[in-house]
Amino acid sequence: MGCDSTKSNELVDHGMADEAVAKIGSRTDAYARLARRYGAEAAIPLPTFLDAQGRRDHVRATIIEDHAERIDRHAQGTVEKFEKLAGSRFSFFRGTALLFYRDMAGTDPRMPSVLLLGDVHPENFGIMPNRDNVPIFSVNDFDEVLYGPFSWDLKRGAVGFMLAAYEEGGHGKKQQRKIAKKFLKGYIATMGKCAAATVASDTVFRMDNSPPVVRALFDEAMQPREKWLWDRYVNDTGSGFRASEELTPISSRRDEFQAYVDELAEANGIERKGRVGQLMVKEVCRRHGQGTASLGLDRFYVLIEGPTTDATDDIIVEMKRARRSALEGLVPPNDFDAGDHADRIAHGQRVHLAAGDMFYGSVTIDGVSFMTRERAPFREDIDLDDLSKSEWKDYAYACGQALAMAHGRSDEAGAIDYDVEPRIVEAMTPAALFIDDILRFSRASFKRIKRDHACFGRDYDLGAFERMPRRYR
Repeated sequence: MGCDSTKSNELVDHGMADEAVAKIGSRTDAYARLARRYGAEAAIPLPTFLDAQGRRDHVRATIIEDHAERIDRHAQGTVEKFEKLAGSRFSFFRGTALLFYRDMAGTDPRMPSVLLLGDVHPENFGIMPNRDNVPIFSVNDFDEVLYGPFSWDLKRGAVGFMLAAYEEGGHGKKQQRKIAKKFLKGYIATMGKCAAATVASDTVFRMDNSPPVVRALFDEAMQPREKWLWDRYVNDTGSGFRASEELTPISSRRDEFQAYVDELAEANGIERKGRVGQLMVKEVCRRHGQGTASLGLDRFYVLIEGPTTDATDDIIVEMKRARRSALEGLVPPNDFDAGDHADRIAHGQRVHLAAGDMFYGSVTIDGVSFMTRERAPFREDIDLDDLSKSEWKDYAYACGQALAMAHGRSDEAGAIDYDVEPRIVEAMTPAALFIDDILRFSRASFKRIKRDHACFGRDYDLGAFERMPRRYR
């Protein structure tokens, strides 16, 4: 179905607090009011009711406002992001979380709250280091975390698996549904075990306890740090970063970033010994062209000298500009606070992962909030193209398990003040009805995303995102 069969003119502040947003106007408060009304009343229309040109205007306006600051300052990577969004429905889904969640504003107000990951899809699970530098498999992108109904993560996850199965796996509707159902079943089974206390709150997938499809990912991820550094990052002498299309060294800011690393070490209790050496910054660079939703946002890599001086055990700490969660103001009102910007993201990592990356935290650079984390040789995501039909279902089930374990920590490690697992199990009963509701939601969302993507593609070709719209009197 083409662009003309879907398609309001509204603009949202996505937390940039810049002149760019002020120029076009903000609808953040309007959507917060809509979310509250939808949760408290009945028959309040959400943007899902828009069609034809109205829906097209809504899609265009939401995407422009979400990227207002990037468009206004012609940020590097912005054009690349829009090209990526136009290239596939799955990329469009990944890069337009605000659009997705505006369609859900205020829904599921009676569901138990957890710390939501906020952007669940097959490529936001993967291998990463924990605090002891041991590789683990779990949720791995915390940019959108916020407290809200647990069902929101399951709905976005089911849609994500359907879209990925279609685009990356070439699967038809029947198989898409089976894969999404496996994701939900993995979550339901594991949350049941968490409620019965047969799965500990600090449980996470490691090399020794992972299902086969995930164990294979561990095998792919493992490589020597020396090879990883010299193949991808350090220059010929090992004294700093190499210059490339992806990396632009900025040696003049080394002392500045040393202060940020010192601040982070003090906040996180990182001792200057062992594999982190003396936490001495060797070099800083800008990182270009990484991510999907975050393309066009500033990102730095900091090279820290390891225990030796031969660039075989150096550490890379990433500092990425944090932004407002796409869920903020849209989830039903609750009393649980995750914090703001990078502090919120760091809170998400601490809650969702037991003994997570020691470098996960926040710093302020030029008055702007940046999240921090370690890049590692064994940070690895699944290659969806390589999955067989059965592996797609096995992987979806494993991701459901990992999400349940992350949600289950919302009370013990997070702000939830009640035993959350039994309440989630009760809310998912009867399971067959719960699964059917989410699968029907996901199929409707799949179709809407197809139409929205067509609208976006046409608008992109016609230059709709090349400059900020003006507000006329």
